[in-house]
Amino acid sequence: MALSNIKEARSLSDEEVLTAIAEAKRELFQLRFQKATRQLDKQVHQFKHLRHRLSQLMTVQRERQLAAIEAELEAQATAMAASITESVSA
Repeated sequence: MALSNIKEARSLSDEEVLTAIAEAKRELFQLRFQKATRQLDKQVHQFKHLRHRLSQLMTVQRERQLAAIEAELEAQATAMAASITESVSA
């Protein structure tokens, strides 16, 4: 199984990203539990794949958070500039 591509993660909606993060964390926990109880059968590569997928999903989530914050700051700056020009011209 090849490592997942971040383009796939970026194509998901916000809700899908959150559910995929929760699912990846749950699967990672189950793998750790199976490893601790010695029930894991030579599928150690799954750890790498899941950690990689989880990091991609969390990166996409953070990118979207930062984009939302940046858009909010730009809107505030625009509103502030408009109010300043309004008060100066009055």
